[in-house]
Amino acid sequence: MRIIVVGAGAVGLASAYRLAKSGCEVVVLDARRAGSAATHGNAAKIALAESGPVPAPGVILQSLKWMLKPDSPLYVKPSLAPGFVKFMLSMARHCTARDFRRGLEIQLRLAEGTMDLLDDWTRDGVSFEMHKAGVLLAFETRDRYEEQCASLDVFERFGMLPEHLHGDAVQAREPVLNGRIRHGLFFPDDRQVEPDSLTQGLLKRCQELGVRIHEHTPVRRFLRRGGTVTGVLTDKGEFTGGSLLLASGVWAGRMSRALGVSLPIRPGKGYSVDYSPAPVPLRTPLTLEDARVAVTPLNGFLRLAGTMEFGGLEESVNPRRVAAIKQAAADSLTGWDNPPGEAAPWAGLRPMTPDSLPVIGRLDPLPNVYVASGHGMLGLTLAPATAEIITEAITRQHLPATAEAVSPPPLHPQVTFLPQHPFVPISGDLP
Repeated sequence: MRIIVVGAGAVGLASAYRLAKSGCEVVVLDARRAGSAATHGNAAKIALAESGPVPAPGVILQSLKWMLKPDSPLYVKPSLAPGFVKFMLSMARHCTARDFRRGLEIQLRLAEGTMDLLDDWTRDGVSFEMHKAGVLLAFETRDRYEEQCASLDVFERFGMLPEHLHGDAVQAREPVLNGRIRHGLFFPDDRQVEPDSLTQGLLKRCQELGVRIHEHTPVRRFLRRGGTVTGVLTDKGEFTGGSLLLASGVWAGRMSRALGVSLPIRPGKGYSVDYSPAPVPLRTPLTLEDARVAVTPLNGFLRLAGTMEFGGLEESVNPRRVAAIKQAAADSLTGWDNPPGEAAPWAGLRPMTPDSLPVIGRLDPLPNVYVASGHGMLGLTLAPATAEIITEAITRQHLPATAEAVSPPPLHPQVTFLPQHPFVPISGDLP
């Protein structure tokens, strides 16, 4: 069985790897260099402790307060475009305690075997930089700490028991944090993965398994015969296959529309900036929760990452948002004083859905098209599990029970159908 995978980020490459391990012939296509989009500049975390959905109780009021602050942790760029308004209203409807807890439980269930799968990958020869250092969620205010604690019972059901830290105990756990940080939750099981090394490790292992990878090969049209997709037309010619997997991140929404199915996947821009060497001797990966900024030490450098910006598909860097990320580090880390070794800031588009849940499974009503997108800020975290789900769905025509809550229609409630065409160009902006 030949499978065409569109997208060579963490999710696409992980899926290609598992499909090839299952005996499938796999072709991977990407419009850019593999791993160079959202995968490249993320927070480098396997973030089980931060699996909560973006829509949460209080987010609507907070986002309204932040609307006029382009350097705020969450920024919604004002727009009256119908598709944008519809998406944001749908997200607002999910800002309830019930939906937040449900979404968190679904994400944790999906990610439950992630660490074992990553260890399986390394035993199979996928080589990448990984650290098992846990994560410290650091809080300036008691309110933010208690807000986080309100959902700890969900984490506890999955065996995740954080260490509660207050006052000087926070600095005892991580001396680089200054006295501004007064509360903390340390989750020992989280890991860190340097994303470029993961891309290279998966690429190498995929090629060893016979996967053909075509970078800088944008898909222009889908080829169809009746209700079946037979292949794709690219700038480098036609590629045909028995099944098609859309693992193209934020662009999966546009591609699904070209196939006649509208998936609610829109961009949420995030930023990161690297420092080499690391400016401070940080021994514990952090998230500065009040500013929503991740601080991740990796081999030879340190990464700051954060912010969520809802707008269009443009990937330009907003200096004010980068400055806010750097200011969060300066405010909270002892010894952070305009450090040298700063790399050019990066901005990338996370594939977001209104409920923050990914969309994984067969794309009804098309019999041989599958989708794996909408992972938001959890692309690295959920890539291993997504690959397992997609492989079972394609090779055994069976969707695991853990994936039912994130499957495309008819189970996914946010999907609408559009007229289908036999030979459809992929073009146009997001509606």
